[in-house]
Amino acid sequence: MKNTIASRIADFLKNYPPFNLLQKEDLLSISKNVKVKYLEKGKTLFAEGDTGHKRFYVVNKGAVSLERINNDKRETIDKCDEGDIFGLRPLFAKENYLINAIADEETVLYAIPIKKFKPLSEKNKEVGSFLIQSFASNTRNPYAEAHKGKLISEKEPEEKQFQPNNNLFELQPAPVTRKVVMASPETTIKKAAQLMRRKKVGSVLIVEENTPKGIVTDEDFRNMVATGVFSIETPISKIMSSPVICYPRGITIAQAQLTMMKHHINHVCITEDGTPNTKVVGVVSEHDIMVSEGHNPSVLMKAIQRSSSTNELKKIRHKITLLLKGFLASNIPLNHISKIIFELNDATIKRIIERCIKKLPTPPPCDFTWIALGSQARKEQLLQTDQDNALIFEEVPQEKLEETRAYFLELSRKVNKRLNIIGYEYCPAEMMAKNPNYCLSLQEWKQQFTNWIVDPGNDEILLCSIFFDFDISYGNIKLSNELANHIFSLTQNNKKFYSVMGATTLRNPSPLGFFRQFLVEQNGENKDFFDIKKRAITPITDAARLLILQHQVRNISNTAERFEKLAQLEPNNKDLFLACAYASKVLIKFRTKQGLKNRNSGRYIDLENLSKEEKIKLKRCFKSIRQVQELIKFRFEVTPYI
Repeated sequence: MKNTIASRIADFLKNYPPFNLLQKEDLLSISKNVKVKYLEKGKTLFAEGDTGHKRFYVVNKGAVSLERINNDKRETIDKCDEGDIFGLRPLFAKENYLINAIADEETVLYAIPIKKFKPLSEKNKEVGSFLIQSFASNTRNPYAEAHKGKLISEKEPEEKQFQPNNNLFELQPAPVTRKVVMASPETTIKKAAQLMRRKKVGSVLIVEENTPKGIVTDEDFRNMVATGVFSIETPISKIMSSPVICYPRGITIAQAQLTMMKHHINHVCITEDGTPNTKVVGVVSEHDIMVSEGHNPSVLMKAIQRSSSTNELKKIRHKITLLLKGFLASNIPLNHISKIIFELNDATIKRIIERCIKKLPTPPPCDFTWIALGSQARKEQLLQTDQDNALIFEEVPQEKLEETRAYFLELSRKVNKRLNIIGYEYCPAEMMAKNPNYCLSLQEWKQQFTNWIVDPGNDEILLCSIFFDFDISYGNIKLSNELANHIFSLTQNNKKFYSVMGATTLRNPSPLGFFRQFLVEQNGENKDFFDIKKRAITPITDAARLLILQHQVRNISNTAERFEKLAQLEPNNKDLFLACAYASKVLIKFRTKQGLKNRNSGRYIDLENLSKEEKIKLKRCFKSIRQVQELIKFRFEVTPYI
């Protein structure tokens, strides 16, 4: 009869060294002699000075800490997780144990008899070599060079600095701006300057019959107009640089850069044959070359502000992704990355709104505020995920209300559409400004929050929670500030509201099940994948929001920053809150890396593709989630949803 228990043990062991080096029949033979051992949390398997056991151990589920006593203090020197081997000393040296092995949590071990295993290790040179190296180097896996000597490095391994491939980059064709701003030689300096301001460009090409005669840049205005040398009514031809340096299509970045350096200019004109005698095709600017490198935030910001089409913004958005990859590869701290990407995202939203307003037949009928919600408002939207936004417009007479709303709904449709074109998916829940439910007057918004907060149900709390994380993207900040004042007045000392919100915060329990197993999706297209947003990021985000709101702290929406502020406000919980701040950064960074790697939102994780170190680091974060949820459970006297 087939020994099913032995087969299960063999199926587990074959995934880990050195058992993956054994022949199938040898592995099954060993598995038949394995003893399954259960340890409760805190239980000692062996202690320093104990006589060596006749078995060594492999962690099947749970975790074991290896500790030693140093100056009467316990010092953890290693942690053993799923698949790790430990307790090898009796296999090589007939000495007592030099360390303590203590269960970190409920743990299942496979105890492998040395007497049965030793002959196989002597017969199989690869297995023997592995074990000898393990024992000699005091490392469970001597082949894991990146973390030799310890399971988890406190400092992430250094990665290569992000640098564009300069040799290839400089041989690429230079980026050509085809929508050239042109003026005739007789145009006044004033009109040319107004044209440049309207088009948001740094130069104007002076042409006759579409052939270039000269060029005027911002620098020319500073040197010859602002200084009083020429009046603003002087013809532009008086201050233009002439002749214009021209090249044909196909000029490389290297050629353009050398030409600019040689002639002390920052623009090169592209004509049909590369001479000033033929039609203008476009312009290459020093600014555009810098933007094409895609790793300079200030240049990207200028490019966004000067953009004249949605497709142009889409290309810039791609360069922001390259910038993000570079930051992550260079191990730039996440708080710096988040702030830079937020500013670039925010500038993109502003530019789209500006352009959409110009496309409407009339200006806005009253003041309004466009607010970003969710991860963008929290400065945590590093990847292009779905849109979450809303619009507030100021009070208007009742007879003008629907007409005003219709204007802002049309504006919102245009903005949401263009955000979608550049890569931000439509919100599946329709939580966007183009939805009439989220395009309201200030008074309507106040009434909406009153309904959500005064008599809260589960659905109302979910909606309300999302709107607690908002940040102004465009418009009159007084409107959003007034709404914030209203919200804080409603929530102050509102025990019923905090109780319901606390219960909602606990709707997603710890991401780990029994024996520290990751809770994965049970059905649907993401079956067997780990939902890092639902299981980890959302619980820690919700906890930070609830706790900071209870303290009535304003103007801090970032999850990590909220926990850091809470650590100041509650010194007795300082260690927990700082651990939560760290966990939030780790989870967002992890999701971002997964998203960039797999070219998606990074939400659903294939656990099979994670390294052991990555799993350990995630489990550390989950511990903080569990602890802060316990705090919320007792503070607000609520129980989690089942």
